[in-house]
Amino acid sequence: MRFAQAPPVKAANAVYLTLAAQVLSLSALVIFEQVRGRSLAAQLAAYGGRPQGADAEAVVGAVTAFAVLMMLASGGAVAAGAAYVTWLVRARQVNDPSAATGPVAVAWLIPGVNLVAPAMLVHEVWQGARPPAGERPRWLALVSGWWLSWLTALVLLTIVLPLDSAEGDLTGIGVAQLACVALAALLCAATVRKITQVQRSACAEREAPEPVAALSPFTPPGLGSAT
Repeated sequence: MRFAQAPPVKAANAVYLTLAAQVLSLSALVIFEQVRGRSLAAQLAAYGGRPQGADAEAVVGAVTAFAVLMMLASGGAVAAGAAYVTWLVRARQVNDPSAATGPVAVAWLIPGVNLVAPAMLVHEVWQGARPPAGERPRWLALVSGWWLSWLTALVLLTIVLPLDSAEGDLTGIGVAQLACVALAALLCAATVRKITQVQRSACAEREAPEPVAALSPFTPPGLGSAT
């Protein structure tokens, strides 16, 4: 029987929360970079990277704040990835309880494959949920926008950033990288919401009681032939 499992609503909510946490933590890191990053980097460079005595007291607070923000941003990204993979595995099993978790790991972890396969896997889940007719164009626009924004953010963070980063910056992460990550997170949450809604609708239809046929009025014997 299809949709033997309930749609992963809690897993979807976890995706929304962790994506929001990721964007907020990265925003805090970018703000710190813009306000204090260049001057802090210059101070550390002047102290040879190992300030001592009064020099250490002058920068210890800023260095600690930077370290905390870096941990929060990294932790937010890891949490969002874990929440999303958990939701995707469960969403696939809603469509097919026998669906293995292996394809999800392969889609995200194999280099080269992970540039295309995750979006195709999400599209497959959407198709398996049997969405209403006419939704395909809007869905394709949504999933394509999500994946293109994610690839753009990936390129900016892993390729463009190391090439363009100035020596006086701490991380080099700026508004452009933050904007792409925020857009990718927003569209990712929208794809999760869309699939979850389709699966919930299908589950509700499956569990709805079948209509009872109307009973004909009782006619006592002998009255039906009376004139």
